[in-house]
Amino acid sequence: MSLNSPRIISLLPAATEIIAALGLVEHLVGRSHECDEPTSVQDLPALTAPRINASGSSLDIHQQVEHMQDSLFVLDVEQLVDLKPDFILTQATCDVCAVSESDVRKAVADNQHTHILTLSPTTLNDVFADILSVGQAVDKEDRARDVVSHLKKRCDTIPSRLKDITTTPRVAVIEWLDPPMAAGNWVPEMVALAGGQDIFGNGGSHSHWITWEDIVNANPDIVVLTPCGFELNRVIEEANTPSIHQHLHQIPAVREGRAWAVDGHHLFNRPGPRLVDSLEILAEILHPQIFQCALSNQFVRPLT
Repeated sequence: MSLNSPRIISLLPAATEIIAALGLVEHLVGRSHECDEPTSVQDLPALTAPRINASGSSLDIHQQVEHMQDSLFVLDVEQLVDLKPDFILTQATCDVCAVSESDVRKAVADNQHTHILTLSPTTLNDVFADILSVGQAVDKEDRARDVVSHLKKRCDTIPSRLKDITTTPRVAVIEWLDPPMAAGNWVPEMVALAGGQDIFGNGGSHSHWITWEDIVNANPDIVVLTPCGFELNRVIEEANTPSIHQHLHQIPAVREGRAWAVDGHHLFNRPGPRLVDSLEILAEILHPQIFQCALSNQFVRPLT
């Protein structure tokens, strides 16, 4: 293996974006079916595919997952082996989000030259540590340190601009709609950095199921819908279906125009460099009098 020209497969969108941030996109030889940024990677062979119909509603997908006996994803082992990767980037955080680490290890059990880099972040610092770990593995340590330093500076800028705020809105970040799930992992930390109080999530802990009654009773000041794997238009479409709208309409924040749909597929649910974009967008949602983020026009819409 030559670190000057490594052959890399990324089976996780966030990992693909980390590779891009390290300036190694040209060394990618394969990807997951969900890796779509930077757009050039979409020309690479997709080595995974879902076993379920992921185009259905939140409830449809939830029920399929509940009844699934096998892995949720198919891994094209033959093509993966043929690509002769030096590195495979995968994850061990959520078997519902991407192909499992165990499936990847089985696929390359006979290929001793292939190194598996497993990412399993639950906090922002974990994401930064992953970037540094990948950089070290692929001989891009200096670039990785620069990337992390820049991301941390952007994070630090936000609370420094909030020192004079007099209100801390209570926020509900909903990561799945039917049934509803409260966002966990890095999201509560991001809410705090953005000048809010996450009323359901526990920083560093996994997302967990709640009920619409829980949300109504909690009476959040702001509601953010960012269902995992859903792009913005799909979030808005589902929020307006009768089965979801009947619940949302019971929440005062929604009725009073303090609720937002966010592209969860590209932002909050993707633990890579764009979590900092997500943080900046969240800061604008919570404190629009202080922050403006150019990406909001692309990834955020108010619920009406």
